[in-house]
Amino acid sequence: MAAHIENDAVEVNRELLKELEDMGFSMARAAWALHHSGNSSLEEAVNWIIDHESDSQFEKMPLMEFNIEIESPNPYDDTAETSQARAKELMEQARKLREEEETKREREREKERIRAGKEMMETKRIAEENERRRNIALRKAEKDEEKKAREKIMVKVNEDKLKRKRRLGLTTETESASTSTHVSPLNTKDEDPRITRKTFETLLTIVRNAANKPGEERYRRIRLTNRLFHERVGRYSQGIEFLEFCGFNREDGSEFFYLPYRDVDINRLRDAAFQLNAAITNPFFGLLSTEAEDREQ
Repeated sequence: MAAHIENDAVEVNRELLKELEDMGFSMARAAWALHHSGNSSLEEAVNWIIDHESDSQFEKMPLMEFNIEIESPNPYDDTAETSQARAKELMEQARKLREEEETKREREREKERIRAGKEMMETKRIAEENERRRNIALRKAEKDEEKKAREKIMVKVNEDKLKRKRRLGLTTETESASTSTHVSPLNTKDEDPRITRKTFETLLTIVRNAANKPGEERYRRIRLTNRLFHERVGRYSQGIEFLEFCGFNREDGSEFFYLPYRDVDINRLRDAAFQLNAAITNPFFGLLSTEAEDREQ
């Protein structure tokens, strides 16, 4: 462009050039405007000047050739005042057109921002959904591990119970009525988590007291007819079996569940207390079974 500005001569319409000068434009810019607009009209020249008003390269005066054959399609014989008024009007029209185009471009940019925002929200939603599924899978895995641990304990309970009965010469058949009251399975799925927690806490208190103070008989003897004991532990077969695993047995013809001092196994009692405390302090205690049941329904 620089070589073109210095070396090439431009053809301009003399009448249009004069009108542009009367409007207040410099001769250099007026000449370049007529050249680039093809000397087509005053309006086109003014629009070009407005579009390139910040281009300083067009301040330099070009070489001009006046071609008498190039005539203004709409010659005017206006005074300087009317020419300036026309220039102002043309410039205002050009600016308004630019503003409309800019408004249109802004609408397109806003649509693009909205589209990008929606894409971002969808990406976030997908990430949150994946995280939710991962947490559910993690909780399910923890539940399965907890179930396996409970089953392992119960296997040890049953094995130990059979060994003790054989050692004492007792029958090894399952005693369906080990207490004078009805015993139902310990099914935490159908119980209120608060009730299940009370059961675990009661068992923890019993085995912990027996482990910490084995020499005191009151901590090794439980009255089966005690209302709170029956509500929290005694009515569950697994609760009774857990205590039997810890060494407790029902005294013949008695209403007591008793742990003889000679049968006290401190390590077993502490291990049982540890297992119970681990279950109680599990942050998902009482929640996993409820969620699984809701999904099944």
